[in-house]
Amino acid sequence: MDVPARLAPFFARRGWSLHPHQAEMLARSDEAALLLIAPTGAGKTLAGFLPTLSELAEDPRPGLHTLYVSPLKALATDIRRNLLAPVEDLDLPIRIEDRTGDTSQSARRRQRADPPHILLTTPESLALLLSYEDAPKIFGSLSRVVVDEIHALAESKRGDQLFLSLSRLDALAPGLRRVGLSATVDDPEEIAHLLARNPKPCAILYADPGERPDLSMLDAGRAPPWAGGAALHAIPAVLEQVRRHRTTLIFHNTRAQAEVFFHNLWLQNDEGLPIAIHHGSLSREQRQNVEAAMLRGDLKAIVCTGTLDLGIDWGDVDLVIQMGGPKYVKRLVQRIGRANHRAGVPSKAILVPANRFEVLECTCAIDAALENDLDGTPRGSGPLDVLCQHILIRACAGPFAADDLYAEIRTVGGYTDLSRAAFDDCLEFCATGGYALRAYDRWKRLMLRDGVWQLRDPRAAKRIRMNIGTIEDSGSLSVRLRSGTHLGEIEEYFASTLTPGDTFLIGGQVVRFEGLKEMTVEVTRRPDSNPRVASFGGGKFPTSVALTRRILDLLQRPSWPELPRHTAEWLGLQRRFSKLPQAERMLVETFEAEERWHAVFWGFAGWNAHQTLGLLLTHRMEQRDLDPLGFVATDYALLITGLRELEDPASLLGPRDIREGFETWLQSNAVMKRTFRGVATIAGLIEKNLPGSRKTGRQATFSTDILYDTLVKYDPDHLLLRVTREQAQHGLVDFGRIEEMLSRIQGRVDHVRPARVTPLAAPLLLERGRVPVAGAARERLMAEQAARLLEEAGIEAL
Repeated sequence: MDVPARLAPFFARRGWSLHPHQAEMLARSDEAALLLIAPTGAGKTLAGFLPTLSELAEDPRPGLHTLYVSPLKALATDIRRNLLAPVEDLDLPIRIEDRTGDTSQSARRRQRADPPHILLTTPESLALLLSYEDAPKIFGSLSRVVVDEIHALAESKRGDQLFLSLSRLDALAPGLRRVGLSATVDDPEEIAHLLARNPKPCAILYADPGERPDLSMLDAGRAPPWAGGAALHAIPAVLEQVRRHRTTLIFHNTRAQAEVFFHNLWLQNDEGLPIAIHHGSLSREQRQNVEAAMLRGDLKAIVCTGTLDLGIDWGDVDLVIQMGGPKYVKRLVQRIGRANHRAGVPSKAILVPANRFEVLECTCAIDAALENDLDGTPRGSGPLDVLCQHILIRACAGPFAADDLYAEIRTVGGYTDLSRAAFDDCLEFCATGGYALRAYDRWKRLMLRDGVWQLRDPRAAKRIRMNIGTIEDSGSLSVRLRSGTHLGEIEEYFASTLTPGDTFLIGGQVVRFEGLKEMTVEVTRRPDSNPRVASFGGGKFPTSVALTRRILDLLQRPSWPELPRHTAEWLGLQRRFSKLPQAERMLVETFEAEERWHAVFWGFAGWNAHQTLGLLLTHRMEQRDLDPLGFVATDYALLITGLRELEDPASLLGPRDIREGFETWLQSNAVMKRTFRGVATIAGLIEKNLPGSRKTGRQATFSTDILYDTLVKYDPDHLLLRVTREQAQHGLVDFGRIEEMLSRIQGRVDHVRPARVTPLAAPLLLERGRVPVAGAARERLMAEQAARLLEEAGIEAL
C-alpha cells in the first residue's frame, strides 16, 4: 500500500518510504483489533498512528478520534513531540494533547468540554475520565485506541484496569478499533487475547526483526567479586566505554543500586564527563531536566532504572550497559533496543556481572536475547480488587444495570471467564462492604433503585475519584532541601530510621537529614564520601524461570569454553569436589565451616522464593531441635547455618508439609496484612487520599491492620480476604516458585557431605542480608558465652 496522498509530501521531504508492517497496518486499519510486534526503531508508533493521521487529514471532524495509552507519562510527551512533526509540516488542523497527572486542572476541564482529536494518556487518567457523567460525550466520537508498550501494562494490575476501561469505551463508542504495539512479547497469543473484544479475535502482525543486536560481556580487567550486587569493580572499564561512545545508558535493576553506582562513578570521574542519574523516585523537575539535557545532546551517560526501559526516542544513544544480571531476558531485550534506536542499525549492549554467579546469568541472557527466546510470567484471571474499583468508577458516571455491566466486563482480558457469582460478590462489596462491615454507613456506597445501581451519596464520587489507580504506594515521603527544592521521595520506613545528622544518597547527591516536618523529610547538602543508601520503591527482582533453566542447562555441559577462564575453572572445581546442580534434582550440600554447620539448598527458585523457603525450613528445623541460627537467600540457593548437622535434608522438603507450613506461617505473618493493605486500597475499602489531606503509610497500615483483624475474626470468607490469600502467595513470598521447584525435583534430592566448604557454596558465606532465627540455638549460644565470660572472670556459674 502506498503512503496516503495527504501524507505523501511529508514522507518525501524526509526521504521515507513505508515499511511493510506500516503498509499492512494501513491496509487492515478497519479491523476490530490488531497487535503489532516490531523491533525498537522500526517505526511501530508511526505504524499505529498512520491510519489516524490519514483519516484526520482527509476529514478533521471535531471530537476525540484516537486515544493513545502508555505506561509512562514521559512516553506520552515523547510521542506528542513526534506526532507534531507531520502535523506541523503539513499544516494539518489536528489537535494533539496529553492528559496525565502533570496536566493542569484548567487544561483537564477544557479537554472534557472540547476534546482534542488525539489524546495521549495513561491508564489512571483514562479511568478518571470514564468516571465523569459526561464520559458518553467525551468518548462518543472515539474511533481508535492505541495501546503502546502493551506488554509492560499486561504484566500488572494497571493492565487489568486498562482492559476494563476498554470494555467501557466499547459501550460508549460501538465499532471502536483497538491497536496494541510492542517490541518484546513473550506470548503474542496471550497479549492478543487480552486486547481482543471477546468473542472477536485480534490479528497479530509481525515486522521484520531487523539486525541481530551486538551483545557482549564487559572485560573489566579482573574477575568480578564472589558476592555483592554493586559491580563497583567495573567502574574504570565502564568509564572507558562511556568515553568511546556518544551517549550511554547504564541500566540498574533497582533504584538503590543506581544511586550507589552513580555516587561511586562520579567519585572516579576525574575527567568530569557529563553524567546524570534518572529514576522514578526523583523529583519530576530533576527527571525532566535530565531528559531535556539528553535531547540536547549535553550528556555522555545516564545511570538509570526501568523508567527509561520503554520507547523514548533518543537517537544519539549508541550503547546500553546492563549492570548486574538482567533477571528477565524480556527486560534485557527492551533495554538493548534503546541503543541505536533506528531501523537497519544493530543495537549494542554490554552486560556487566556484579559477581561470579552473575557471569553465568549474563552468559545465558545473551544467548537467549540473540535467539529472541523471551521469558514471561503466566497470567491468571483478572484480579477482583481491580474489578471492585471499576464498579465504583462506573457508578460515579451514573446509574447502571448489573446485567449490562457484567456483559461489558466479560468482553475483555482476564475477565472473559468471570463467573456471575464472583461479579455479584464484588457488587455486594461495593454496595455494603460485606457481611462484617454492612452496619457502617461509610462502606454503604451503592444502592439499588428501580432496577439500577447508583451511588447512595453523589458526594462520594469525589472521594472515589481521588483514589483511582492500581499502583501500590510503598509509603513514601517527600525529600526537600530547606531552601524548598524538591529532590524526590524515599520510603517512609527508611525515614523513620534516620536521626538528625545522618547522611544518605538521593539523586546522586549526599544530603544530611535535619528533621521530619509533616510529610516532608528536610535535608541539607553534605558532601560526604560514605553516606547511607536510601530506600526506594521497587525491590529485588528474581531471575525468571526460563533464564534459570538456561543456567541449569549450562552447568551440565562437559566444559565451558564460552565462559571466562576464572568462572570455568570455578565450575570445574565444584564438579571435582562435589556436584553441580541439575534441573530435575535438588542438590543439598552440608559442611562445617567457621565452627558452624551449613546446609546449602540449590533450589534455583529466585530470591523471593528462597527467602520464604528459608523461613519455612528453619521453622521445621527448630521444631526438630536442629538449632538453626539463620539463613541467607540468593536467586540460586538457600544457605542455612546452625549448630547441628542436617543429616536428612530430604525429609524437610515434602510438598504437603511445606504447603501446610506455609499456610500456617502466612496467617500469622505481616505479609498477609501488607498484601491486604494493597488489596483494600485498590478495592476502595481504604481511602489513601481524602479531601484536604492524605494518610501517611503508618496511618494507612494502622487502619488496615484493624480492618484485617476484624474481618479475620468475624468474616473470614470476606471477598477481600480471599483475594489477599490468593495474591499473598505471589510477589514477595513467591510460593508459586517453591511449588514449581518441588514439582520439578519430584523428591529427588542429592545430599553431598564434603569435608569443607565447596567452591560453589563459598560465595554464599560472603553474602550480606543474613536472616537470624530466634530460637533455642541462639539461647544456647548466649548461655555458653555467658559461661565462658564467668569462667574468664574466675566466677563459677550459678
